[in-house]
Amino acid sequence: MRLSDFIVQNVDRIVDEWEKFAATLTPAADSMNSVDLRDHAKAILLAAARDMNTAQTKAEQIAKAQGEELGKTPMLDRAAASHGELRHNVGFDLVQMTSEFRHLRATVIRFWVDSLTSPEIGYFTDMIRFNEAIDEALAESTAAYADRVNRSRDIFLAILGHDLRAPLQVIGMSSEILMRKPSLSEADMAYVKRIKSSGRHMATMVSDLLEFVRSRLGAALPIERKPMEMTTACRDAIDAASAGNPDCDPVFTTTGDTQGEWDRARIDQLLQNLIGNALQHGASTHKISVTLTGGENHVSLSVHNDGEPIAQEAIGSIFDPLVRSLNEKAGTHNPSTSLGLGLFIVKEVVHAHSGSVTVTSNFGDGTTFTVVLPKKG
Repeated sequence: MRLSDFIVQNVDRIVDEWEKFAATLTPAADSMNSVDLRDHAKAILLAAARDMNTAQTKAEQIAKAQGEELGKTPMLDRAAASHGELRHNVGFDLVQMTSEFRHLRATVIRFWVDSLTSPEIGYFTDMIRFNEAIDEALAESTAAYADRVNRSRDIFLAILGHDLRAPLQVIGMSSEILMRKPSLSEADMAYVKRIKSSGRHMATMVSDLLEFVRSRLGAALPIERKPMEMTTACRDAIDAASAGNPDCDPVFTTTGDTQGEWDRARIDQLLQNLIGNALQHGASTHKISVTLTGGENHVSLSVHNDGEPIAQEAIGSIFDPLVRSLNEKAGTHNPSTSLGLGLFIVKEVVHAHSGSVTVTSNFGDGTTFTVVLPKKG
């Protein structure tokens, strides 16, 4: 009997074996009933049998082996993907889920071989087609499982970031009240300022984390354009940076018309991250310069710092999330307070405003980030 026919005739028997094996995958299986344990096993097997009976060209065989869309089986893929999602939801780990397919493959081949009386050349083709189908199902199921893992992690990070904001607000408000007390000694005031500064750094990290998670969950960075003066925003950002770094004295130059329509809160994020990055990775002299140039339809913002340049191999990924400079210890003066999300946030803010951001970095000239933003959307 050909393998596809054998699967159809013995599908319930095979699924019974699937259920028995799935029941051993504890602790998740302990709370699952028979229907949950069997899940999409029957649908996967019947879809695989149908696929085996479908004519396949040499090109389609190669495409399927390479995981390309050409030659795939939609019903098999849907069943396998649903299985991966549900196994994640009930608590199976990835090893347990993939072991189900290993056991399924072995069970089908063992039952089929036991039923054969004499081998035929077509049986080898059957085994190849069956293995192709199971491999395709495994790949789809694993991909769906991984997507669920990533989404669960991102939701956890979103909840964590959201819940951290309340205690950070308390720290900021409490330190502000303490700084107003006239009875504080100079030493005590220094401690309170450190608390306030650290709280501000943590708040920035939480904000960056939330923006990162928002993008991971598929939500575009929302902006609300309103008339604003970019020069004012730059001065405010520089003042804030100087307050946290008393020995920092950025040089700010502005020319032209810098009035436009942007989201002020997002622009503040962009400026804080660019200036903070320059302070973090610049030379110990703290010398940074901010240059703003207004044109007819665009403004151009450049933030420059001296010091160790960005490694050439890192330039291509500098705006990717969770990426830190390969040479961040060289030439820096501050311990890192970054999650590796600052420049990612810069890129997202720029893209939300339909702008562009570039970076140049080399010995002698230092590092310069340049942002170009249209004045209107």
